[in-house]
Amino acid sequence: MGKTTPSQTKIVVPSSISMVSLLGPRDEFLRVAEKEFDAEIYVRGNEITVIAEPDERILVEQLFDELIAVVRSGHGLTSDAIERSIAMLRAREAERPAEVLTLNILSNRGKTIRPKTLGQKRYVDAIDEHTIVFAIGPAGTGKTYLAMAKAVQALQAKRVNRIILTRPAVEAGERLGFLPGTLSEKIDPYLRPLYDALHDMIDPDSIPRLLTAGTIEVAPLAYMRGRAQPVFSKVLTPDGWRAIGDLRVGDLVVGSDGEPTPVLGVYPQGEKDIFRVTTQDGASTLATADHLWTVRAPEDRHRGRSWRVVTTEFLIESLRSDARSSKVPSWDSTDHRYELPLLRKPVCFPAQDVPLDPYALGHLLGSGRRAGSSGSTLDPALAEGLGQRVPGVEVRRPGERDVALGVSSEPGQVVTIADPVTAAVRELGLEDVRPETRFVPEAYLYNTADVRLAVLQGLLDTDGEPTSEQTGRIRYVTTSPRLRDDVLFLVRSLGGVASWRTGEANGDTPDGASLDVSSRYGVYALDISLPAGIEPFRLARKQQAYDRVGGGRPLRLIDRIESAGTAEAVCIQVAAADSLYVTEDFLLTHNTLNDAFIILDEAQNTSPEQMKMFLTRLGFGSKMVVTGDITQIDLPNGTFSGLKVVREILADLDDVHFCTLSSQDVVRHKLVGRIVAAYDKYEARRAEQDSGGAAAGSPDVRRRKQGPTRS
Repeated sequence: MGKTTPSQTKIVVPSSISMVSLLGPRDEFLRVAEKEFDAEIYVRGNEITVIAEPDERILVEQLFDELIAVVRSGHGLTSDAIERSIAMLRAREAERPAEVLTLNILSNRGKTIRPKTLGQKRYVDAIDEHTIVFAIGPAGTGKTYLAMAKAVQALQAKRVNRIILTRPAVEAGERLGFLPGTLSEKIDPYLRPLYDALHDMIDPDSIPRLLTAGTIEVAPLAYMRGRAQPVFSKVLTPDGWRAIGDLRVGDLVVGSDGEPTPVLGVYPQGEKDIFRVTTQDGASTLATADHLWTVRAPEDRHRGRSWRVVTTEFLIESLRSDARSSKVPSWDSTDHRYELPLLRKPVCFPAQDVPLDPYALGHLLGSGRRAGSSGSTLDPALAEGLGQRVPGVEVRRPGERDVALGVSSEPGQVVTIADPVTAAVRELGLEDVRPETRFVPEAYLYNTADVRLAVLQGLLDTDGEPTSEQTGRIRYVTTSPRLRDDVLFLVRSLGGVASWRTGEANGDTPDGASLDVSSRYGVYALDISLPAGIEPFRLARKQQAYDRVGGGRPLRLIDRIESAGTAEAVCIQVAAADSLYVTEDFLLTHNTLNDAFIILDEAQNTSPEQMKMFLTRLGFGSKMVVTGDITQIDLPNGTFSGLKVVREILADLDDVHFCTLSSQDVVRHKLVGRIVAAYDKYEARRAEQDSGGAAAGSPDVRRRKQGPTRS
């Protein structure tokens, strides 16, 4: 078949397009096109004449159509962009070069970050379309740089609340604690590439502020493993408190909505430094330095910002900084800076049958009186309420002003059996309990929210009063330390906050409590705040007084964080949408990373166990990008690369995408791409020879498998 006859075509460039921007200074871009095509290209005015064989002429026409589209969109051209456009056209890819070259990701200080190759554009598109993306390819292909640009873009668009950048510090064997210097000095050599890319994308003056606030976290992979609590720390489950170290995958714990949520992962952490986090209401729990907390500062709430996720270590540094500054925003008269979330709904425990109406139990525990006891007198409203709730008990009026309860009987009937309340009290083990040893039986504590609230209402109707000292606060006084703890449990399990103070045993009320308390034992005054929608009283006069001052909003604020030594620690992942679970004293905390853009760089240097640990940190509303070059593995001999293994494990999962970049996507010096391509050809040639190009027992093959011999 003979050579086809060259044909001629003319391309008219719109007058709005500058020929210099299209052809380059001194026709630099035109020279690139002439070099790449077997064609004659002439320019006169705004007309470009192309003479070439049909196939080549069509490609030249397509090239200038694409370049005109790029210039018209306001983007500049480079010689490199011309070469890459020609390569895309020759490959007959579905995407147009103009689509690739005009896709802006981020602009900062006059510099625009965009993909430069078709492979890079597909990588960027995959990040938009999938939750987890693996980018595997040689150095210089922009894997990490483009991922960071997408992370910053997502943060600026408020699609995520924080960025987490991490990479394995293999050169230090993950034993950073044994290196000299401060933490920053230890990890900076391994994280410097991430910092450098960050400075290209964000105003350098704002980076320290974002790092300090925890909006951007840069840490080696070793520091992603923690975020744990001691194995003996208590976690609330539908069946009560359990040590976190006893939990297993599939067990149920209680989430921030009060509902059960399954445990998705349990990760032992070994010996860790432990800190005790204490709130202003006296609640506390233990956690590691990198354990995660959802918090909000006063300025966050006032400006309508969402909750932040920060580490214990960040809170420690922030509290120290606040202590040195007198210009700290405060919630009220204190210097408490960070608020912790409370239960959004009361805890949902399974229903249990109980022998006595819960409100009646609360009243009897609060008053210390027994139905049917001679001479007992009650508040008339309380007596009427109890008479309606306890079968077999009736209201009696022995005097004009006295009201009492007695066993129901017909006229002339002799009552020889115990009244129903006494029988229930015996069943509950409360018969011989004294005022200073009273308690709420577990069947009432670990019961439905309605039962727990009824018990609390009975207690508050007897020994509680609304106080006008602070809006929405209730004062409750008891002489029983166990009942004090049970009331704390009831209040906190309903989403409220309660603290307590002690008084002397001389009959004085604690800290100016307005109630009359007289006992030879010590007394405890509880300060209670309940969420809106929960009525603490059934007595009309008390509820009306409470309504006059307003229900208020319970607040739980971090008061102090103290070192608590070291202990074996473990972290868990839960399925709750916000990843929060209830730990000691009904504090809410979590370990996974929600609403975050997380990048794992140099992932070829992770073990399979590290890769699993990292991927299972994924929280709701988050994205993960994992980058690496499987030809540059620095792991010790005998250690498999987690990046090589994960493709076999996750290849068939929806919303997980594997993107492979090649030498054609290298955007460094042109020679770098050629070097990578040369190595690829060499490795392919070696693989072919090893698989069948030579006899298995030949000396050449044996030498290749064993490595070079020593002379």
